Amino acid sequence: MKTERQCGLQWLAVCAFALATAMTLAARAAEPAPHIGYVYPAGGRQGTTFQVTVGGQHLAGVSRVLVSGVGVEASVVEYVKPTSRREAAELRLQLLRELQKNATDAQTLKTIAAIRKKLVGVARPANPVIAETVILRVTMAPGAEPGQRELRLAAHGLTNPVAFCVGQLPETAKESAEGVAPVGSEQAESREAANGAPKAPLDVALPATLNGQIMPGGADRYRFAARKGQQLVAAVAARKLIPYLADAVPGWFQPALTLYDARGIELAYAERYGFRPDPVLHFVVPADGQYTMEIRDSIYRGREDFIYRITLGELPFVTGIFPLGGPTGASTTVSLLGWNLPVATLTEDGKNKSTGIYSLVARGGDWICNAVPFAVDSLPECLEKEPNDTPETAQPVTLPLIVNGRIGRPGDWDVFRFEGHAGQQIVAEVMARRLDSPLDSVLRLTDAAGRQLAFNDDHEDKGTGLNTHHADSWLSATLPAQGVYYLYLGDAQQKGGPEYAYRLRISPPRPDFELRVAPSAVNLQGGKASLSVYALRKDGFAGEIALSLKNAPAGFTLSGSVPAGQEKASVTLAVSPPFPKDPINLSLEGRATIAGQPLVRPAVPAEDMMQAFAYRHLVPAQELKVMAGK
Repeated sequence: MKTERQCGLQWLAVCAFALATAMTLAARAAEPAPHIGYVYPAGGRQGTTFQVTVGGQHLAGVSRVLVSGVGVEASVVEYVKPTSRREAAELRLQLLRELQKNATDAQTLKTIAAIRKKLVGVARPANPVIAETVILRVTMAPGAEPGQRELRLAAHGLTNPVAFCVGQLPETAKESAEGVAPVGSEQAESREAANGAPKAPLDVALPATLNGQIMPGGADRYRFAARKGQQLVAAVAARKLIPYLADAVPGWFQPALTLYDARGIELAYAERYGFRPDPVLHFVVPADGQYTMEIRDSIYRGREDFIYRITLGELPFVTGIFPLGGPTGASTTVSLLGWNLPVATLTEDGKNKSTGIYSLVARGGDWICNAVPFAVDSLPECLEKEPNDTPETAQPVTLPLIVNGRIGRPGDWDVFRFEGHAGQQIVAEVMARRLDSPLDSVLRLTDAAGRQLAFNDDHEDKGTGLNTHHADSWLSATLPAQGVYYLYLGDAQQKGGPEYAYRLRISPPRPDFELRVAPSAVNLQGGKASLSVYALRKDGFAGEIALSLKNAPAGFTLSGSVPAGQEKASVTLAVSPPFPKDPINLSLEGRATIAGQPLVRPAVPAEDMMQAFAYRHLVPAQELKVMAGK
């Protein structure tokens, strides 16, 4: 039998083990999640292998790289901890000693280059959120599907996703800000730009994708040969890569493009493309010769996460489509507007699609065009018919339906006439800006005598996380009497043209909802984590939304729902041991009963991002990635 002393020692050992375990779990729970601020370059070409730099915070111990989709593999090469001021002082002394040797042997030069690399950026203190860096080696398969992916790192947890692109064109990437540039090179670049003595441009052959980072006061320049008559397109991806910067005003890198001839004369300039912050420049070359493209921040800001990709060349680019959508269960012929297009029309098949917004991509020859959104809906559809500018010429319509139309010229109004009865509820909604149309819509509902019953200019849709100006209109009204009613649709800025397309829904209320779940990277420390689920309610729906996992692996559970009338709820995701070794993808969905009918909607993963210190946006992600740990 055990003695009393032995039992006491055993009990103390158990207590000590339990305490150590609890302290370990508490430490891990308190350990900050790793975070990515940028990746540079933010993509590469099919069939190539290259290095990229990832900047972020709490990245020590990163061991894995996860890229969405197939055809892209990546591995960790090196983790670089930021140099402290004390370390920098010691490095400067070491650099001075090496320089005093006045030696030119390979080893001394290598040592000097390594010291300078560590000192880069010390004179300009780095933002803590992007101070740590990880070097990756990326290999893209020749057949990798072009387009935007998501890149994440895995250390003691999963990072947030960042955009990472698979391209088709030859790629050029300037040396990163963490490279072996001389000490203080960023500051020297800033002074040169301020004194009007820009760096020499980098020579490139078209077509090409140009990658760079803009540092404070800096500008990048690229020189290329072009032939008379070529229609060149320069399309920038910057805010598209990093949608929001929490600590910058404006809350993103705002690129400005300028095109010069060989004499340095400005030929074209672009700071935006319609309502989009990323500029697109279209230019017809006037004569054979050398030209220079410059990119900078519009107000000369800069730092490591001011990342860009420019596709430059005689490339296809879609500027608009018509119609902006089509019905489920049928095919729709879509006309394309744009430059260097391989085709004038294409057919979008909606036979196997449910209601929603899809990406439409034109393909022809060696290149694919930029993707544009295309809406699919279950309501009957028709085309707008001119003339319909006044109540006298108003287009008669029968509800419910969707009208596909255009505000064809500046100052144009489209007017629609319908019959209504007393107490009838109707909803009118414009889909335009959310479908990449430049239209800034206005809706006005009147009775037959012209008395205004409802009006709307802008209506916020929290599901479109990249919109900072919600320019689509939505109104609801209860009709007062039997009779004729008129619905007017125009542009708030009195603009118009072939690209000012819209989809106008006129119908009874269609109660519905969408769901967003954030964050899109879930770290189950101890097998449990909290998620935020946002309910984007439509046309007056206020009921409870039950939440569940869809096709989840064994051991995963979700508890919680979105209560009636609420727009946000906190739910708990848990997994029981044994924990999966690798990160996995999960799917959530919500269920509600509306008018006696069950309705199921997916929960779209999203990142809750801050813009300019104050404004928050739910930016959709491609995957809900989960990693479990003890």
